[in-house]
Amino acid sequence: MVIGIDLGGMSAKAALLANGALAGKSRVETSATSSPEQTAIALVKLAMEAAAKANVPFEKVNAIGIGSPGVVDSANGVIVNWSNFGWRDVPLAALIKQYSGKPAFVTNDANAAALGEAKFGAGTRFSSSILITLGTGVGGGIILDGKLFEGYRSAGAEIGHTVIRMGGDLCTCGRKGCFERYASATALIKRTREEMSAHPDSAMWQLAESLDKVDGRTAFDGARKGDRAAQRVLADYIAALGDGIANFVNILRPQAVILGGGVSAEGEALLAPLREYVLPRLYVSDSYAPFELLCASLGNDAGLYGAAQYAFERI
Repeated sequence: MVIGIDLGGMSAKAALLANGALAGKSRVETSATSSPEQTAIALVKLAMEAAAKANVPFEKVNAIGIGSPGVVDSANGVIVNWSNFGWRDVPLAALIKQYSGKPAFVTNDANAAALGEAKFGAGTRFSSSILITLGTGVGGGIILDGKLFEGYRSAGAEIGHTVIRMGGDLCTCGRKGCFERYASATALIKRTREEMSAHPDSAMWQLAESLDKVDGRTAFDGARKGDRAAQRVLADYIAALGDGIANFVNILRPQAVILGGGVSAEGEALLAPLREYVLPRLYVSDSYAPFELLCASLGNDAGLYGAAQYAFERI
């Protein structure tokens, strides 16, 4: 039995994974003002709470897995850099082991989510899949032949920072035209506001009332009403997202790309036009190497499943 921890900037969640199911879900607040040692102690207490809620003695827990934001040296369990907490070279796995007495393993949170979806969620039918999360930015992870691909020193699989528009918008990473700048929920909202500003008669004004209230659903709702400005927003968004997906598929040829994050809640309203865009752009035809586009199914639990599975695979 293993415990998975999904570490975030405002809270951490934990659950025990046994027989393919989560039990004893628990949560604790986290803060950048806490030292790495204080955070590690809080996470160990959280793990103990999860085991207790699951009616499992903590002594029977075999290992603890953690999905963490930032750059993670997973081979050594070190958080190389997590800017939100100001962490540099924090030996989180060693700290967790020190305070819990259990083997501990750490991977990037997006990688954990990809592993969770692959082993327990939408990707269980496939040996190779890519998870793309569409939120404030674009994250995700890559599973190849049943194994998590992390790249050299766990520094790979930065899906959001591949360029799809040469000379495009400046990204926070310093490059121009990154996938994240065009395919994130943030990018969708930005493009929606631009069309609304250019077209005061757009139905999206009635849906959102003001530019401040625009969200990832506004353009989809407007398109369903036949609004042309909204349809233009979605056409641009589908093209950007589709270009990125086609690139990843042509390079890695997974059996599936799984979409997560807030935008994926649109389901077939997102997937259907994406399939129409992506499939003709694949170098090797879908008839020869079948490929699927689908939405994630585990929601906020993907990271918990993945963190626990990451530890399980290493013991």
